[in-house]
Amino acid sequence: MERETERIIEKIRKTRLEKKISLLKLANDTGISHSHLYYIESKKVIPSIDVVIKIFKALELKPNEGWDS
Repeated sequence: MERETERIIEKIRKTRLEKKISLLKLANDTGISHSHLYYIESKKVIPSIDVVIKIFKALELKPNEGWDS
């Protein structure tokens, strides 16, 4: 897995946990299955750009914000 992909996945997981959003709620908010989100966060699946965009919107993340953390 490329480092940039890992950074995106880590940012998603970190933000979700900081905002105290469960995988189930994120699944409901994005229309992505709970199990697919689990596999993404476990780095067993590389998400498509469409999936990343849906997750970013649900977590209120901007593609260019907060990447130094």
